[in-house]
Amino acid sequence: MRGVGQTLSAMLCALSLTMLAPSVARAAGGAFAVDDAAVDDPGACKVESWASSASNRDFAAVTTPACVVKLFFPTEVGLQVARTRAGGEWSTSVTPKAKMMINEPKVGNFGLAISAGATYDAATGQNIGSFVNVPVTYMFSETFKVNVNGGWTYDHINLLHFATYGFGFEWVPVKNWTVIGEVFGLVGPQNVDPRTVTDPRFQVGVRYTPIETLDFDLIYGRNITGENANWITIGMNVRFPVPK
Repeated sequence: MRGVGQTLSAMLCALSLTMLAPSVARAAGGAFAVDDAAVDDPGACKVESWASSASNRDFAAVTTPACVVKLFFPTEVGLQVARTRAGGEWSTSVTPKAKMMINEPKVGNFGLAISAGATYDAATGQNIGSFVNVPVTYMFSETFKVNVNGGWTYDHINLLHFATYGFGFEWVPVKNWTVIGEVFGLVGPQNVDPRTVTDPRFQVGVRYTPIETLDFDLIYGRNITGENANWITIGMNVRFPVPK
């Protein structure tokens, strides 16, 4: 039977992939944790997939199909499926989630959205975590923007609440290439194991976009699921825009 520390690490390995839910086309999205405030046009769909390997042998393979529907505001609805190894134990989780854009990001203006979701153990059906996140985006130009996230996540297994935060940037130095960096993490109980669960986490990577509907990502990360390890991630994002 796994201990509290292993259970928490496994839950956070799955939930950290989704608590700052990936965003939409032209946003960081994919394996990046810090969200922006944009949502694509209703009717557009996408599939974001990535694989991450850590220096401590933890591993995550994730895919997220999602589409945008028109509710009160444009809302992205998706289902993230993750196969993870944490502390030597494998698990599979599914996370239904939604993100509603309240105010569209534009150059010189702030964008605002809200997202929420819940993560379930695919083997038992148990709800292992829930999150709410509020992304704010400021676009300095078409080639540079910053994203700030704030929210809450709950560990249903160990009955722990955490505040979540994230700060990120996206910079397009030359056509077809984007540099993306972010710092994110949890604020909450300090008596958890491992103690690095509440240490800051960061990722930095490059994205190559050969055509408008396709991205390839290469990312270096540190402590991204709270386990104090180095991570390498490769990813691919495919978009299906609304026909014009």
